[in-house]
Amino acid sequence: MVRPESLPETGTVQNYVGGNWQTPSGTDGQDVINPATSEKLAHVAFSSADDVDGAVRTATEAFEEWSGRPVEERIQPLFELKQLLEAHQDELAEVLVQEHGKTRAEAKGELRRGIENVEVACGIPTMMQSGTLLNAAPEIDESAVRKPLGVFAAVTPFNFPAMIPLWFLPYAVATGNSFILKPSEQDPLVAQRIFELIDQAGFPDGVLQLVNGGVDTVNALLEHGGIEGISFVGSTPVAREIYETSAANGKRVQAQGGAKNHIIVTETADLDHAARKTVGSAFACAGERCLANDVAVVEESVYDEFVDKVVSEAEAQVVGYGLEEETDIGALITPEHERRVREYIETAVDEGAELLLDGRDVSVEGYEDGNFLGPTLFGGVDPDMTIAQEEVFGPVLGLLSVADLDEAIEVLNRSDFGNAASLFTGRGADARAFRHRTDIGNLGINAGTAAPMAFFHFGGRKDSFFGDLHAQGEDMIHFYTDKTVYIERWPNA
Repeated sequence: MVRPESLPETGTVQNYVGGNWQTPSGTDGQDVINPATSEKLAHVAFSSADDVDGAVRTATEAFEEWSGRPVEERIQPLFELKQLLEAHQDELAEVLVQEHGKTRAEAKGELRRGIENVEVACGIPTMMQSGTLLNAAPEIDESAVRKPLGVFAAVTPFNFPAMIPLWFLPYAVATGNSFILKPSEQDPLVAQRIFELIDQAGFPDGVLQLVNGGVDTVNALLEHGGIEGISFVGSTPVAREIYETSAANGKRVQAQGGAKNHIIVTETADLDHAARKTVGSAFACAGERCLANDVAVVEESVYDEFVDKVVSEAEAQVVGYGLEEETDIGALITPEHERRVREYIETAVDEGAELLLDGRDVSVEGYEDGNFLGPTLFGGVDPDMTIAQEEVFGPVLGLLSVADLDEAIEVLNRSDFGNAASLFTGRGADARAFRHRTDIGNLGINAGTAAPMAFFHFGGRKDSFFGDLHAQGEDMIHFYTDKTVYIERWPNA
């Protein structure tokens, strides 16, 4: 195990407050477990309300000086952080694999996506600019400028413990705010290692802080009057609660919820390409990602042929420990989560779906105590089945047949979620219909996963997102700043 340097001999995960490492003072906590080996990696003590209050007060003090610095100065530590993240990418990936369970390639890809957000945030001097209008009225010039607001916080999930904090952190501080991260208690070690690099990057003490904990810690953040806004990524029920509680406490809030994403395959699609991308989308990161397309809606004229190709691709997937290079599908995060995914599989069988490939009996030699499930495929899925309606968050893919593209789009739009979808087709008219008629926030054409680059916002609609300003891109500038309008008149000028 690559240990964060700040992890003491007791193995207790640390907070980072005011430029110092501190052990949380709460009475609750839990162990950090390698999901592939069941080895204990560390212990997370949960932060108390007093810990949170101390972090907020420190961040507030830091904001007063940081917000007044020239914007060019504020981005210099981000340039340094980018270099440090790239220099330590292999090490960070190894930590991530051991505490999360995903493969090394997936971990490195996640880190690359996070680093891209740091790169984009370095462009804040241009992105923060607003409009000026001379002679807006007789003898009057008018302009708008963006100003930072104060202390912001983010509560981030277990499935991308390196990337998702970097959706928020760089933009918050580049725009002149201070920032507090509450990472997932299930895999907090990569966040602690990133904050060790932040400590080296040259940010003033208190501008960036790390607070570990569980539900009570989150509630303390939501209710604290010194925090201007909250960002969250997680399940839909929690996202809705975060949104409502934050709004009730007068905060800005962006809350990314769950998903039920679809792939549409038309009769003009390149079926080999579509099958490869479908399997990659559904089973990458063991299906534990909100962009996983885990329902394939296929035109009936090519349904049987496509199913055969998907089964063949899925059977070739290797399940194993994420640090072993041949592994395609790693471990699930906890035994409890593995059991929930198994229950979804059993429910699908009970509801009459055709089990084409059963991953429940997979065994990984040498890692018998790991939380492993093999790729599982269902055919003959009905849109009203549980497996077609609810987010499974595991390596499970359902396939269903439809008459045409119109019926396929109807299936997509009936979902309570609106996170992502992909279309495989050879016809531009199909692509245009898909673009204009689907109620989805992230759309891909002949791409297995509709993952926006860092300079575009990460979309989401319906029960997949609560708020109006999304993560990444220009939306972050609007979220972390407010405009002040200046009206100037100089008589006799």
